[in-house]
Parts: sequence; structure tokens; C-alpha cells
Amino acid sequence: MAGYRKIKGVPRKEALGMDQIIPMFIRSMKLSSGHNTQRIFAAWDAVSGVPGYSLRKFFRDGKLCVTLSSSMVRSHLEFQKPALIQAINSCLENDDLFIKEGEGKEYVKEIILK
Repeated sequence: MAGYRKIKGVPRKEALGMDQIIPMFIRSMKLSSGHNTQRIFAAWDAVSGVPGYSLRKFFRDGKLCVTLSSSMVRSHLEFQKPALIQAINSCLENDDLFIKEGEGKEYVKEIILK
């Protein structure tokens, strides 16, 4: 260790992994809201199985608003809302890229289909 010296009085910091640094960076730059919204949209696409019918998606205050191009698909998904909400929240809880603000939090509380 030729180029390294210990400096007295300066505490040594532990090395952090990328899995710790990236969420810290996203929070410090105040990007977590937009980043999480994109992760919620990705979870909707994965869980609903109808990403091709989803025209527009909007998320605010726990409400996911999705505009669908087919009334048949909309009426089919209308009956599955509670299961979809649970599946999306479960998907987000297991998503390593989702920035969690609290443990056991329900991120999507309501789905509005248009």
C-alpha cells in the first residue's frame, strides 16, 4: 500500500456498494418521485398483462389512472382491481430499483380505469 497513508483524527469511512449509492443519489437529487412513478407504470404493464391497450398512465397520491383503448379490456380489468392493486404493490416491494420510503407501505391505493 505504497500510496495510502492513515491520517490521524480523520475517521475512516466504510465502502458502500452501488445498491446503496444509487438510491442515496436519487433521493439527494430529489428524483425519487419521478423514478418511482416509472417503476409503478412498469409494474402495471407486468401485472395487468395489457400494456398494448394502455394509452396513457398517470400516478399521483396513491391513485393510478390508466386510459385503455378497449372498453372490453377495461370492463374485464374493472373486476380485478383489488387483485391488481395487491399484485402491483407486491411487485414494487420486490423491485430492487424502486425507492422505498417506508416498510410495508401500500404504494398504489386505487386504480382508475378510463
